[in-house]
Amino acid sequence: MAQITISGLPGSGTSTLVGRLCDSRSMTALNGGDVFRDEASKRGLSVASFSELCKTDPAVDHALDDRLIKSMNDKNGPDIIESRLAGWWAYREHIDCHRIWIEVDIEERLRRVAMREGDDIRQLEESIIREEADRQRYTRLYDIDILSMEPYTTVIDSTNLTANEVVEAVEKALND
Repeated sequence: MAQITISGLPGSGTSTLVGRLCDSRSMTALNGGDVFRDEASKRGLSVASFSELCKTDPAVDHALDDRLIKSMNDKNGPDIIESRLAGWWAYREHIDCHRIWIEVDIEERLRRVAMREGDDIRQLEESIIREEADRQRYTRLYDIDILSMEPYTTVIDSTNLTANEVVEAVEKALND
């Protein structure tokens, strides 16, 4: 069963954090974004096109989330589940694990995404629009407000922290 969930919006550093936790703790992980991209590829769709499909076909979202929930409950599954809704699923499934949210202010998240992906301003604006569409979709499909911190056992604001400082803060929370 999952021991840790890591959630945050794009640019919050969740993938970096998960990679470092896996290395330092010899853990395994499942990345919800990888599951999403893999399914898009299997369908011969770009990520953007697959995202559009998710908006119009709720069954696609439900199937993807069911895969994550099944992995969380699998005694031989990954130790860490990373996705925007992972903390919510663990909370609703009553899985006894650390549920961590990584918070970052929007300007810093957009800066990080731009550095990582070389996005221009137009693409960054589209990213904000996609995030709001996702937020509305989660509310409509699951009655979840992605910005609510209700399910999380730990919330870390990494806006002004280095990746190492975020890992240190999470390690401290995990050891307490």
